[in-house]
Amino acid sequence: MGHEASGTVYSTGSAVTSLRVGDHVAIEPGHPCSRCQFCKSGVYNLCPDVKFAAAPPDTHGMLSKFWKAPEDFVHKVPDDVSLKEAVLVEPLSVAVHASRLAKIKPGDTVVITGSGTIGLLCGAVSRAFGAHRIIVVDILEEKLRFGHQYLGADTYLLDLKASPRENADILTSRYDLQGRVDVIIEASGAESSVQMGIYLLKSGGSYVQTGIGKPMLQVPMLALSEKELRLRGCFRYGAGDFDLAIKLLSRRSVNLSPLISSVTPFERTTEVWDMTSSGKGIKNLIQGVRD
Repeated sequence: MGHEASGTVYSTGSAVTSLRVGDHVAIEPGHPCSRCQFCKSGVYNLCPDVKFAAAPPDTHGMLSKFWKAPEDFVHKVPDDVSLKEAVLVEPLSVAVHASRLAKIKPGDTVVITGSGTIGLLCGAVSRAFGAHRIIVVDILEEKLRFGHQYLGADTYLLDLKASPRENADILTSRYDLQGRVDVIIEASGAESSVQMGIYLLKSGGSYVQTGIGKPMLQVPMLALSEKELRLRGCFRYGAGDFDLAIKLLSRRSVNLSPLISSVTPFERTTEVWDMTSSGKGIKNLIQGVRD
C-alpha cells in the first residue's frame, strides 16, 4: 500500500551521481518505461507501461522499509524541508501539473470545486502562481472553513437542491463573477460540479479536470462550444512538476504543515486507516519501518 512517500537514501548504484547516502528525498511512485513515444517526448505520465506503486500485481506499495527506484525519480529535498512535508510533494506535484495545464497567471480568478487534499493544494499553487482571487466549492461546511483558513479563499457551499446551472448563477451573483472566472480546476469528480464549472467559466476560459469520478458523464456541450473553452484532462504529473513543487515548498510559497493532521508509528498503521475512513484529519501520515 501507499504511493506518497519520502525517505532517506540507504544505498546507491554505481552510476548514481545526484544522490548520496543520507540524503532526504521525495519519491515519485511511478516508473515509466523511458522508451515509448510519450516518455521520449517528455510526457512520461502518459506512458502505457508505467509501473506505479501500490498497483498490484506489478508493483508493491511504498509502505515498506526499503524502496528501490531509478535515480531520475528520486528527488533530493533541501535541509529546511522536513520528511513529513516531503511526503506531500507527490500530491503537491499533481496540483503543480494542474495549475500549469490551466496556465494560471497573475490576476486570475480561479474557482476550485472540491476541497480535498488535491483541491486545497491546487488553490495553494494557484495563489503561488499569482491568482488574485480563489473560490473553493464543496458540499461540506467543515471543509470550506478549513479552505478559507488555509487559502484565504472565498467559499461556496453547494446547494444540493439546485441544478448545476442554478448553482453557477448563485455563485456568480454572490461574488460578482460575470465574465470574470478565468480558470476552473475540478477536483471532486462529481458530474454536477463538472457541469457547474463549465457554466461558470468566462468565454475563452480554461477548465482542468483533476478529480476522477464516473467513467461516463454528461457535459453541457453547447456552453463548452459557444464559449470556446479550453478543456484539459489532468493525470498525475510530468517533467519538472516534482522539481517545481519542491522549490515552492522550500521557498515557503506553499505551506504544507497545516495539512498534516497526525503522524503515527508504523506499528499502529490500522489506527490511521480507521481515522482516515471515518473522515478524521486531512493527511494522516504513517512513519516508515524502523529497526
